[in-house]
Amino acid sequence: MDNLQIYLNSTNVYLNTTLVEYFNTTLDDYLQSENLPYQISFSLLVSILVPFLWIFNRRYNSSLRAEKAVKFAIEVPSEAKPHWKGKRIHPVSIRNAEEPEFIQSYCPATGQFLGRYKSNTREEIDSIINKASTAQEEWKNSSFVQRRQVLRSLSEYVVKNQENIARVACRDSGKTMVDASMGEILVTLEKLNWIIKHGQQALKPSKRPGPSNILMSYKGAEVRYEPLGVVAALVSWNYPFHNLLGPIIASLFTGNAIVVKCSEQVVWSSQWFIKLVQAALIACGHDPNLVQLVCCWPEDANYFTSHEGLSHITFIGSKPVAHHVVKAAAESLTPVVVELGGKDAFIVLDDVKDVDAISSIIMRGTFQSSGQNCIGIERVIVTEKNYDKLVNILKERVPKLRLGSDIDQLEDIDMGATITDARFDALHNQIEQAVSQGATLLYGGDKYSHPNYPQGHYFSPTLLVDVTPDMDIATNEVFGPVLTVIKARDTEDAINIANSTDYGLGSSVFGSNWEELNYVANSIKSGNVAINDFATFYVCQLPFGGQKGSGYGKFGGEEGLQGLCNLKSVCYDKIPFVSTQIPKPLDYPIRDEAKAWRFVKALNIGGYDVSLWNRIKAIGTLAKNAK
Repeated sequence: MDNLQIYLNSTNVYLNTTLVEYFNTTLDDYLQSENLPYQISFSLLVSILVPFLWIFNRRYNSSLRAEKAVKFAIEVPSEAKPHWKGKRIHPVSIRNAEEPEFIQSYCPATGQFLGRYKSNTREEIDSIINKASTAQEEWKNSSFVQRRQVLRSLSEYVVKNQENIARVACRDSGKTMVDASMGEILVTLEKLNWIIKHGQQALKPSKRPGPSNILMSYKGAEVRYEPLGVVAALVSWNYPFHNLLGPIIASLFTGNAIVVKCSEQVVWSSQWFIKLVQAALIACGHDPNLVQLVCCWPEDANYFTSHEGLSHITFIGSKPVAHHVVKAAAESLTPVVVELGGKDAFIVLDDVKDVDAISSIIMRGTFQSSGQNCIGIERVIVTEKNYDKLVNILKERVPKLRLGSDIDQLEDIDMGATITDARFDALHNQIEQAVSQGATLLYGGDKYSHPNYPQGHYFSPTLLVDVTPDMDIATNEVFGPVLTVIKARDTEDAINIANSTDYGLGSSVFGSNWEELNYVANSIKSGNVAINDFATFYVCQLPFGGQKGSGYGKFGGEEGLQGLCNLKSVCYDKIPFVSTQIPKPLDYPIRDEAKAWRFVKALNIGGYDVSLWNRIKAIGTLAKNAK
């Protein structure tokens, strides 16, 4: 459609002036030519076509103008500006014993203080949900044109303000600017533009076949997708921009309001990102209360997740927390989509063509955002043929990774900080235990004290090989910068190892034989599989979610949009003047039980018997007993 718009816009003046003059001039010539009947037909066709194109062009351009992106601005926090000098806190923690009701935000890479935010009370949560509900009453009647305009406005702002957005995300999470660009901005822009392009198609009424009974073939049937009301999302801290924007984008496009409960680890950035979306809504003439934020301590979250004002919950987080969320949501019978952790397998088969290129994918998939990815590579499973070669490549590359922060100045670094150091001891113990059981530690394995950022949370990039499937580090989620390599005897063994954990979120398989690749993809017990690639199922806007201990339900893609809707089933008469009538034998009060039974029995035979002759006889019986 974009190409069509360009074409129509560039020819609009031509159609209205030059082309019409040409046809008027040549028409006189045609009338004097020998092929008069043909030329008259041609000029009649032109006289019909030109006005049609003109009308189509006006309507098309009018529609585009109605959803054209609206420019807006929002002040960037001073803490997100380059070379900001913020005080460092000690001890580095989100909790302050002197102010227990406040959440303390700081930069994990540098320890700089970002702000303090009061944990929401129950009364405040009630007010927040009520505001969203009031705003949704009008928004649910908005058109797709209006919704696309909001998304287009957001998309344009994100494209033009990438550096500011990335710096806000980095300041609150400790990641690098490049990691923020890939993991925060790129995927958010993809979701925005995919929904702009395909969202309406996914939510248009779905026509269904209707009854299989030929006697009821006059009935039409369809499913309509209507907004649920106020939905909620409880999102994790590892991608503070994308994890927040993702459910907001889907909720707004489906006509819902949304209340997001952010992680207490990233309250500072979440506050600003919410203001960004609200600014877009205001610029497009809509109520900013459609999008709300709740931030509270985990011990106070049950009140929010059990709230009767919520119609749907999307939870992204850990399995222990999920038990609390689902239990609380059950009190109000609120449906929940649960996306938990993963132990994603990266399988390298015998017939891969370029092991060196694969090593680059492994490095990015393991160490991006310091390994804090739900679909990050947790286990590299390599068949015997390529095991030694791949290990030799990785042991040269991993030690070259540079740690630090590039938020304030350009610095050649590869990996940033982790969100917290709370799990450093447990992670170190996992690695030590694996080594004691036979694994080989080739690099890293412990926390890293950065000379420039001593209060930052850094863990050394780690390479652990000769890992076996029974080790704790091979079965439980690491969620950190640890690359574990496991040797498999063959393809079947690789599949068995991949399926040996309680998780089933994502996976990858690399090879050259398409049949074997498909076989492996079909055999892996996970919700998502990338063949000869890593995690691109997420970028492709496919329904995203896991199985087993990785959760249930899907968000993303068509199914994700439809999951935020009430699926209303509607049937109707599709043939004029034909409608359902209660036959006389079945009309209350039933006058003749025997006749009523013969009628219903014949109705079932006529509609479902495999014998055509029996069906014909049944129709005769119906006619006899109809009165």
